[in-house]
Amino acid sequence: AIAENRAIGKNNELLWHLPNDLKRFKQLTTGKTIVMGRNTWLSLPVRPLPNRRNIVISDIPDEKFEGAETVNSIEQAIRMTEAEAETFVIGGGMIYRQFLPFAGKIYQTVVHAEFDADTFFPELPSDEWILTEQTGFQADEKHAFDYSYLIYERKR
Repeated sequence: AIAENRAIGKNNELLWHLPNDLKRFKQLTTGKTIVMGRNTWLSLPVRPLPNRRNIVISDIPDEKFEGAETVNSIEQAIRMTEAEAETFVIGGGMIYRQFLPFAGKIYQTVVHAEFDADTFFPELPSDEWILTEQTGFQADEKHAFDYSYLIYERKR
């Protein structure tokens, strides 16, 4: 999820707790390959994320993470996932920026608030992406903020 100011985290932690977004994330990614940076891996409460192929990108040579495949570049991760129908890049900010030119679809949750953060999702160039779905939700007893699910597809 991202905030309206594109914030995604601070001090390697999420800025909000949205149980429905976590359920959606699980539904979308279960049975699929997920790719993340080292800090995102370290921030996970459970490692590896179950029922998914976990790939971690680390710039530390020979670093290994139990339950995950470790690579040293996005190029390696792309080669490893070429045959996959769908691969999910799950963070962090630098990894999103590096993968954006290769993405064809973005599933995004927007939290309708702004947050102080040190990690941000990159700007989506409007000439390259089209919003194809948008569903909004109101804050409630489990969700402190209004939020929306968005799907963007790359313009052909």
